Amino acid sequence: MIGIVQYRAGNLASVSNALDRLDVPFRISDDPEILESCNAILFPGVGHAGSAMEDLRNRGLDQWLRETSKPLLGICLGMQLLYESSEEGETETLGLLPGRLRRFDSTNRKVPHMGWNQIHTLTDHPLLAGIEKNEYFYFVHSYYAPVTKQTLARSDYGGEFAAIAGKGRVAGVQFHPEKSSSAGLRLLDNFIQWSHTFG
Repeated sequence: MIGIVQYRAGNLASVSNALDRLDVPFRISDDPEILESCNAILFPGVGHAGSAMEDLRNRGLDQWLRETSKPLLGICLGMQLLYESSEEGETETLGLLPGRLRRFDSTNRKVPHMGWNQIHTLTDHPLLAGIEKNEYFYFVHSYYAPVTKQTLARSDYGGEFAAIAGKGRVAGVQFHPEKSSSAGLRLLDNFIQWSHTFG
């Protein structure tokens, strides 16, 4: 059973539709006890980092996300909230990955970064099994995570940024796998298969 974190910034419909296409059972909840009973967690998100973190705190989900031992995949804003902080509203985020989110420079690029873009794989990881090293995925975001040693794949938009990152049981993708055709579905299925290795 996959748990999908429900909160004000959650983009639930498209993610749940993708799991339906994969024939994977899931539960949508903002109750930490229910989410803890699931095998793995999807943490989608769209919107503003500050308001998202406020809502997570109000629901008691921020501390649960920091403490759970469940495999966790952050998507778009969900990935950004895994880092330590964001320039967006000068927001302190979850701190599960090191780094600070910064806004794209709008003087030479249209912001938000929106549309299909290539990723460039930097290291082997179960999330990337069977995915081309320069595959295209669908992005919509104005803030980006730095490329660090936790970066599994990078992308470029006026400069490089982390497209996929991971550390231990925690991973994040800046793009929307649920909107990225067969490659996105493959990545979600890879996450589900990878989550089984944690017991």
